[in-house]
Amino acid sequence: MFKTKVTELLDIQYPIIQGGMMWISRAELTSAVSNAGGLGIMTALSFSSGKELAAEIKKTRHMTKKPFGVNISLLPTFRKIDYDDYIDTIIGEGVSVVETAGNNPERFVRKLKAAGVKIIHKCTTVRHARKAETLGCDIISIDGYECAGHPGEDDVGGLVLIPATANAVKIPIIGSGGFCDARGLVAALALGADGVNMGTRFMLTKESPVHPTIKEWILQFTERDTLLLLRAFRNTERVIRTPSSEKALEMERKGATIEELRPLIAGTTGQSMLQHGNINEGIVTAGQCMGLIDNVLSVKEVIDTIIADAEKVINNRLVGFLKN
Repeated sequence: MFKTKVTELLDIQYPIIQGGMMWISRAELTSAVSNAGGLGIMTALSFSSGKELAAEIKKTRHMTKKPFGVNISLLPTFRKIDYDDYIDTIIGEGVSVVETAGNNPERFVRKLKAAGVKIIHKCTTVRHARKAETLGCDIISIDGYECAGHPGEDDVGGLVLIPATANAVKIPIIGSGGFCDARGLVAALALGADGVNMGTRFMLTKESPVHPTIKEWILQFTERDTLLLLRAFRNTERVIRTPSSEKALEMERKGATIEELRPLIAGTTGQSMLQHGNINEGIVTAGQCMGLIDNVLSVKEVIDTIIADAEKVINNRLVGFLKN
């Protein structure tokens, strides 16, 4: 069940894609998602070079024989990125799927396509989805306002953005932002998507490398406990509402520069927080769907539950409306 254009194109069992999360999407989580029937995706920029990424890819291959992908964020960073190094590594290691995000991937598309790599481009607007299709991308991951990380600047939720994108492009689309359970999967398919992308849900799994203290801490939050940073710089990011993120937002509203904000928002502070469990140490992204998550399960339990419950939603609830 749930055979879609995405499952066929990516050669996966279920239309569930794991979001590429900085510092989190490593071999253990990536392989667990692929082994459970979805598509695991690791993040290239979690590694300082193509050589380090190559080692993680090899490690992942020892942990799964199923397809997995690599995410490359094209958003501005505090460090200089040699993107060609990462692209060459991905091609050289025979990775079958790349997810690009953040900016126009045009300069990499031809090279990736020539190597037989399928390209998922994550974007936040219909116009960018159309552009990605014309560039030759294979799949659009359309990221709604509810998402963790970067929701764009237009503030359009998935309920509108997914069908608007489905109306605008011919290639398959993945609904991203706010998805964590069976109801979300069924809704995304009904809206015209061919699968869903989940980050926050997979962050809160047993295979996730996030410190247990942080996982339990996040479970306490509701859908109202996020805020948007860096809007003044048109690089908006959704993060958990904490004293650190509220301080950064206050500084931003008072006109702070990026360099002034750097000690609070730099990725290395978030990395330390996720690894060591100090909830006061940094800033961490999460989607509004964290208000729907109340447990830490294995990846397999998450995916199996979503698929089983999605069948129940369709067969018991939706078909029941037709019978009435």
